Amino acid sequence: MSRDTNKKATSAKTLEQTLWDAADKMRGNLEAGEYKHVVLGLVFLKYISDAFEERRLWLESATADPANEDFYVKNADRRAEIVEDRNEYAADNVFWVPSDARWGFLQDRAKQPEIGVLIDRAMDLVEGDNPQLKGVLPKSFARAEIDKRLLGELVDLIGTIGFTKVDHGADDVLGRVYEYFLGQFASSEGKRAGEYYTPRSVVRLLVEMLEPYHGRIYDPCCGSGGMFVQSAEFVAVHGGKRSDISVYGQEYTAATWRLAKMNLAIRGIEANLGDRADDSFHRDLHPDLRADFVIANPPFNVSDWYTGALRDDPRWKYGQPPAGNGNYAWIQHFVYHLSPHGVAGFVLANGSLSSKTSGEGEIRRNLVESNIVDCIVALPEKLFFNAGIPVALWFLAKNRSGDGYRERAGELLFIDARKLGHMETRTLRVLSADDIAKIAFTYHSWRNDDPTTTYEDVSGFCKAASLTEVVSHDFVLTPGRYVGAADVENDGELVEVKIARLKEELFAEFERSDALQTRIRQNLSGIDRD
Repeated sequence: MSRDTNKKATSAKTLEQTLWDAADKMRGNLEAGEYKHVVLGLVFLKYISDAFEERRLWLESATADPANEDFYVKNADRRAEIVEDRNEYAADNVFWVPSDARWGFLQDRAKQPEIGVLIDRAMDLVEGDNPQLKGVLPKSFARAEIDKRLLGELVDLIGTIGFTKVDHGADDVLGRVYEYFLGQFASSEGKRAGEYYTPRSVVRLLVEMLEPYHGRIYDPCCGSGGMFVQSAEFVAVHGGKRSDISVYGQEYTAATWRLAKMNLAIRGIEANLGDRADDSFHRDLHPDLRADFVIANPPFNVSDWYTGALRDDPRWKYGQPPAGNGNYAWIQHFVYHLSPHGVAGFVLANGSLSSKTSGEGEIRRNLVESNIVDCIVALPEKLFFNAGIPVALWFLAKNRSGDGYRERAGELLFIDARKLGHMETRTLRVLSADDIAKIAFTYHSWRNDDPTTTYEDVSGFCKAASLTEVVSHDFVLTPGRYVGAADVENDGELVEVKIARLKEELFAEFERSDALQTRIRQNLSGIDRD
């Protein structure tokens, strides 16, 4: 349990926003990319300290209660031994936190000038006692550019929030704070945010369409682990257990890899992200993995992914990807890691749907003709902090006619969702729960062998296109080519009447324009005389 017992449980939104606004004041001259690791590292340390203290209090109480037969021990020395037994913490998935790394110890010294040194030492101590966190926690709090007075204030601020069940019941307040902070940092960092963050509504859409109830989930460019978090939430919402899924990932950037490890650890999600950050193309950390689900948001249009070591790689079953663009290397990497019944859903730039340069068109043709491309969804603009270019979702399936699926060989589903979503801020659009449900329901009603649902094409929104139609478009997969224009509702006005009315309105606008031009000329003429 946390030190402050008088905390008030406010709404999650208020709590997140309050914490962010206060923490943001200490950013000073740190860039958002650096500041992110300072704040989230402290939040992580506070969480594991709270969880440790909560478990410790429970053990002290349980070993002193005769009604608790599992833990009651009459010998006082034995009771103390149990409270200090690290296995009793590990049994409840709680990290062991040494005394000098506990939040109470640090907060008591928050006003001291060496607070940065003490936090770095606390991170070292935690890693030393928890091998799964080795090399994960940030340890740069003592550096000169961090204002130690503001750092102490941040420690005090985070200390006012408890992350235990006592504080917030079953509400995952820590997960929400972490998710909110990642989103805020992504907004601050703009283009750089794509290295670690995929907007939540896009992740939710991918997961809702793939439905990863159980099995192996893989993301070879996992960022901060958002795909795994949402997959675990999906399983929980549908009555499953976290053990129903196995998580595998890889991340190229070391700082982002550490962020993912922390993000998953605070949620109790066990994941194999390899023992280090590394390049999925050149040093695949899971070479033998065949996943049931691949969920990913790879970097778009990467031009420096290739070296000669990748020539004739066994992953390039559908064609050698061009050295100047990694899009089709990612696609084939995903396919390579799918199990015989596996499915993949991922984000790519719209150019991947139509490009024919350097053999990309031929690779796309081979994918389609191999009956592996299942569905393409065109997304609205401004969903991503880092991508102003239009993007689309690809869905691939190794076995498109297996149990539970309608026979869809020789057919692709195209969904044009560009008109969905709403502007949450001046620059950022989000998909609502209704938007996500509409797209996912359309896909599942087409895909799944469920007699209670039927699929119908909707002009301007969705179209189940035959392979013949795709061939006629030279294997270009842009949904707009297939779904057509939306049906216009008949307002009951006769066509000839409507044309006459619109002509009259247009001529009236011409007259107003002429009058305005005349007035402007008169005014300008007056200026010349002056």
